[in-house]
Amino acid sequence: MQKQIILFLLVLFSFEKMNAQKKQPLASEIISQMKKVADWQWTNLETAGWKNPKKDWTSGAMYAGMMAWARLADTESYYKKLIQVGEDNKWETGRYRYFADDYCVGQLYSQLYTIYKRPEYIQQFKALADTIVSLPHVESLEWKNSIYTREWAWCDALFMGPPALGYLSQATGDPKYLDKSIALWWKSTAYLYDEDEHLFYRDSRYFNKKEKNGAKVFWSRGNGWVMGGLVRLLSVTPENHPERKKLVKLFKSMSEKLAALQQADGSWHASLLDPESYPSKETSGTGFICYAMAWGVKNGLIPYKKYKSVISNAWDALSSSVHSDGKLGFVQAQGAAPDKVGYEDTDVYGVGAFLLAGSEMFRLNLAHNDKSIVAEAYNGSSANNNQTIKIAWPQIVKKVKIKDPKQLIARDAATGQIVPLSINYKDEKITEVSFTENITAGTSKFYEISTK
Repeated sequence: MQKQIILFLLVLFSFEKMNAQKKQPLASEIISQMKKVADWQWTNLETAGWKNPKKDWTSGAMYAGMMAWARLADTESYYKKLIQVGEDNKWETGRYRYFADDYCVGQLYSQLYTIYKRPEYIQQFKALADTIVSLPHVESLEWKNSIYTREWAWCDALFMGPPALGYLSQATGDPKYLDKSIALWWKSTAYLYDEDEHLFYRDSRYFNKKEKNGAKVFWSRGNGWVMGGLVRLLSVTPENHPERKKLVKLFKSMSEKLAALQQADGSWHASLLDPESYPSKETSGTGFICYAMAWGVKNGLIPYKKYKSVISNAWDALSSSVHSDGKLGFVQAQGAAPDKVGYEDTDVYGVGAFLLAGSEMFRLNLAHNDKSIVAEAYNGSSANNNQTIKIAWPQIVKKVKIKDPKQLIARDAATGQIVPLSINYKDEKITEVSFTENITAGTSKFYEISTK
């Protein structure tokens, strides 16, 4: 028995040491893989055709990731593709007016409006949202009488609906959409959230169902939808909003529970409490969870030290699921519960989750690079423009620890390309370093300033 314990401890120590020594992906490597996946998906849609309507929730989830990628891509080509989607849709939502799946696409319209300020982008969605805000929402969420067409009665809806209304508040400056989304968030949470397990049931049909091992049925993608929707809602919820602390508390509780359920391969299998019955990794749920946790660390909601390996291992599971041509595998097919999945299985919402995760992994990678200073230049307008980035000399000396400015170099974090630096003086003393770059409309560029 003692020998077994010693052997277990040695294996555990070796695993932890391997994780500690594991080489973290470069920021440029993350960008390269995101581009490969995004390009494969657009090419596949253009050649094989759209499996579902462009207003569909599956497409809406993909657009969420494509918008995150477009902001980092340093080209307007991806925004143009997304604008074309809106034009093809005539900026309309889906068939059922109050069905969250059918207005998930409103997230895209509001985010594009924030950059381009074209009223037609949000005119119809805003009219719908005005009605949603005015409705009493007093029905039970029990899964009957097509309740899903009127209320957020299933956990997936918490990715589709709340961010759509939240981004509309960001676009218009009117808080009523955000406030309503938070109120309805708590209605769904009160009904679907298991306080003991810190996880969400898919809908009321699963309250008493059991997995093969006797555990409750909690779906990884379903809880991924919740986590993804939660951080997207938090991203537009002001720090002083009376409900923010409560939302953060929910995020922390779910993060801790999900971290404990991560599998050895870095993923979350289709069933959270019975992973052995679904032994393959599943990338759509893993992608949304990775995205949410990376966002949470980057924004100071959960600690980097505690979640670093969880997030890193999740990204490894995702990136190792990308085929050589950019196709993302191990995406569980559309459904309402855990199911089998394989290397060849893919769908657009999985790509959306992957790109969301990559966008936050890229930022997290840069934020925790202790050998360089990172500067971001964001162009929130609809036209390319030049921006001058300035970094105070004392800040550089403190972080990079050099005295001679000639030892400095600036690189585009996404490409590794060197950017010419200027050294600025006042009274013969160095005050700052600066450089000027042309920033593509609607995009962010990140720069690393370090020693040569």
